[in-house]
Amino acid sequence: MAPAVLVRRVLAVWLGLAGVASAAPALQPCRVDGIRNGVQCGTLTRPLDPARPDGTSIAIHYVVVPALARRKLPDPVFLLAGGPGQSAIALAPAVLPLLDRLNNRRDLVFVDQRGTGRSAPLTCPDTRRAPLAEQADADRQVAHLAACKAALQQKPWGDLRDYTTSIAMQDLDAVRRALGMDRINLLGASYGTRAALEYQRQFPDAVRRSVLDGVAPPDMALPAAFSTDGQAALDALFAACAGTPACAAAHPALHARWEALLAAMPKPVAVRHPVTGAVERFTLTRSMVLDAVRGALYVPALAAALPAAIDAAADDRYEGLFGLNTAYASRPETLPALGMHFSVVCAEDLPRMAASSDPPGADFGSAAGDLYRRVCADWPRGIPPAGFYDLPTSRAAVLLLSGGDDPATPPRHAERVARRLGPLARSIVVPHAGHGVMGLGCARDVIYRFIDAGDDRAALAVDASCLDGVPRPPAFEPITAAAADTR
Repeated sequence: MAPAVLVRRVLAVWLGLAGVASAAPALQPCRVDGIRNGVQCGTLTRPLDPARPDGTSIAIHYVVVPALARRKLPDPVFLLAGGPGQSAIALAPAVLPLLDRLNNRRDLVFVDQRGTGRSAPLTCPDTRRAPLAEQADADRQVAHLAACKAALQQKPWGDLRDYTTSIAMQDLDAVRRALGMDRINLLGASYGTRAALEYQRQFPDAVRRSVLDGVAPPDMALPAAFSTDGQAALDALFAACAGTPACAAAHPALHARWEALLAAMPKPVAVRHPVTGAVERFTLTRSMVLDAVRGALYVPALAAALPAAIDAAADDRYEGLFGLNTAYASRPETLPALGMHFSVVCAEDLPRMAASSDPPGADFGSAAGDLYRRVCADWPRGIPPAGFYDLPTSRAAVLLLSGGDDPATPPRHAERVARRLGPLARSIVVPHAGHGVMGLGCARDVIYRFIDAGDDRAALAVDASCLDGVPRPPAFEPITAAAADTR
């Protein structure tokens, strides 16, 4: 890139010069799969490159779920999806039941961030049905992503440098202005919390309240944190099993068998594919075992089956591990647009990997970081603006929610963010929750009362003690023929 072009691009992003959006067309009645009632759909034309407002443009798609009450409140709730790479609109059917009280008097707005859903999507072919041997081969994964990158770059919107969080939040603010909304409430989940923090940094006067569920701050080098936080969650699982009489009796040598399982890798195996059902023979690797376990740790109800699955794998029966991982990763609405995912992580996280103080997990090591380094080595990178990694004192009340057993965004990140946001931030930890709290027990009511409170002081004082009693699910034990005979 020529120096003059680079300077122009950097200045445009630093100064927030996102170009002048075209007039937003009127919202149109529409239907979204999975949502029973009709909603309203809109699009907004935005420049792909903020430094070139007259260049290539993209359409940002969004959905508004209107408030039910006639006398609705003027501050809607915007959902920011995770990933990076998830579509907010695709997540809407799953999230709406959790937000029904808020939706009584507030509009809910779901914006497909650029690179996701229908907003200039950067999707790669779905490999869930690919042979397990391909999924286990890091070289094939890198080649698959390289081919996807080359295909994406041929699209009219294929400059992968233009998909940073900062530019995307300028899109979000353009939607807010097009809808004529003065101040909004933000509800971010996982990576969506980073997006919410960046929106708040750029547009502090437009934020009324923020809820951050599973906090992934901008200074979190994701691949390094994967190892540290995944190891902590796995160690907690082993400790919980050892400290629970029923689990300890059923799996008396669980940790030792786990270590023996890893030590045996790589190993030729025969496994029934959890999606196709076909029996496949391939060489199972250490990283594939770790990936399967880490996926299950996201959801405590799935993690409850890990002791049985690990013991079975130690006896050369691997279907349990692969089935658990597929159960977590198979929901279509959770699948990220991988082109957008790597555009964000390669630009915002990889440059900070070398300076990360997160120690590699004893089991997880550097495998995730190594894969990202290989992919990002040739991935076009945007430039985060000055101040992106800073968290200024918040002018709006912020509620931070964390699961104590979260392998991706555990409480240590939320606690650091809360300190930096200042007195208007409150961090709440649900001890035995996994990745994502808003769907648990009374969490939806806590979020409702926080956003609905008349002032920040009342919002920050909301009673969240009902979350203290969320239990760790007991270890799952499969029903065997012998066990069935005793009933």
